[in-house]
Amino acid sequence: MIYKPFQDKKISLLGFGAMRLPQKADGTIDEEQTGAMVEYALAHGVNYFDTAYPYHGGESERVMGRLLKKYPRESFFLATKYPGHQIAESYDPASVFEEQLEKCGVDYFDFYLLHNIYENSIQTYMDPRWGILEYFKEQKRLGRIRHLGFSCHGRTDILKEFLEFCKDSMEFCQLQLNYMDWTLQDGKEKYELLTEHGIPVWVMEPVRGGRLARLSEKDEKLLKAKRPDESIPAWSFRFLQGLPNVSVILSGMSDLAQMEDNTATFSEEKPLSKQETELLLDIAEGMKNSIPCTACRYCCDSCPKGLDIPRLLSDYSELRFSPSINVTMRLEGLAEGKQPSACISCGKCAKMCPQGIDIPLMLKELSDTLAKLPKWADLCREREAAARKGRA
Repeated sequence: MIYKPFQDKKISLLGFGAMRLPQKADGTIDEEQTGAMVEYALAHGVNYFDTAYPYHGGESERVMGRLLKKYPRESFFLATKYPGHQIAESYDPASVFEEQLEKCGVDYFDFYLLHNIYENSIQTYMDPRWGILEYFKEQKRLGRIRHLGFSCHGRTDILKEFLEFCKDSMEFCQLQLNYMDWTLQDGKEKYELLTEHGIPVWVMEPVRGGRLARLSEKDEKLLKAKRPDESIPAWSFRFLQGLPNVSVILSGMSDLAQMEDNTATFSEEKPLSKQETELLLDIAEGMKNSIPCTACRYCCDSCPKGLDIPRLLSDYSELRFSPSINVTMRLEGLAEGKQPSACISCGKCAKMCPQGIDIPLMLKELSDTLAKLPKWADLCREREAAARKGRA
């Protein structure tokens, strides 16, 4: 197993993410299979386990707590997160934190994160009414949290704003990062920003929920010609292993075969060459189906509604590649008058576009797409109802 130093600790570069645990036919977690995966992970050097308050309707924390209880506390690092990203009328960090300790059966968390800083949740985390940051800084002072960090699905400007707010309180940042989002979600810019601030990067979605684990026959042949013995998912991990500020790469593994393949990949370092990295990024470009916006912003100058058109087109490009609740969350965080539905199809933007993009059509398609996708607020209500049922 490859390990990375973090302060006084040695953490496995591969972390076990508990968001996509194996399930039974009735949708509940298959605890026996998950237990076999935990056992295999620890036996092969994985020592970082990541869960969160809403995963699997609140059951992920309970299951991981029960399974890890079988092993010496010092043999693993346990991480979970505070759900300030979920839309609610009020927020009570103390109540949630005490519940999490009880659910996981521990006296402290090795790593604790403010969950999902993005366009809509950043105000919740900064709101003095809830005192979220101050509460968790105090828990760290008391030793109930050993290391405090945050995860982020927001754009670069949101990341910058949160870093300014937190000053030096955050010790690490969990970021969606892979060779697709290196450009599709401005991952390179975010990675470099965190590196400049001296904040180590924890990676989530390294194979984009499995989307990068299976490529087209043509693209897989290109990769196999370079590395015949390497699995397709391994290319995603090798890309990230080449980034020196990455300390943990989380994989949401759903069966033992994935665990076996991933631990084999992380048993030794095989960094990609410059040529191999360029090939991977070229494959990503070919997969995107992106709208060819260059963000020149000429369209913005002519928009009577003041829409941030390049940003909306960028989000639509991401949705065209792979529908994701993370994109809809960001768009729902916009003011009503700045949503794509605010477009009046006057066509002034299209006349100014050097790329010849039919912008009104793209914004209509984006608005229609959003109308068909689940709303984040509705999902939050469903999760809270499930959590209440689990507490009852």
